[in-house]
Amino acid sequence: MKTVPIKMPPAANAEAWVKRAEETRTPVLQAPKGPTKRLTLDVDAELHKAIKRGCADRGAQMADVVRDLLRREFLPDRKYDGTTNRIS
Repeated sequence: MKTVPIKMPPAANAEAWVKRAEETRTPVLQAPKGPTKRLTLDVDAELHKAIKRGCADRGAQMADVVRDLLRREFLPDRKYDGTTNRIS
């Protein structure tokens, strides 16, 4: 049986990698507080993968991104602060 040694990166490199990821992460929107309604929809596998990959690249939750897209599409003239369920 072949064995392959696992090389661990130096701690300094790991710390730098984590710090770099934190600095480039997109701010996470908060889920709405207060009364909500559930929306379920089907998307094809290719679109789902693209959304998931894009969210992972940004460090964002899929639900937060979809909520933001829906707000911008259907409530374009209203501001949403991301911390409450109030839209002004």
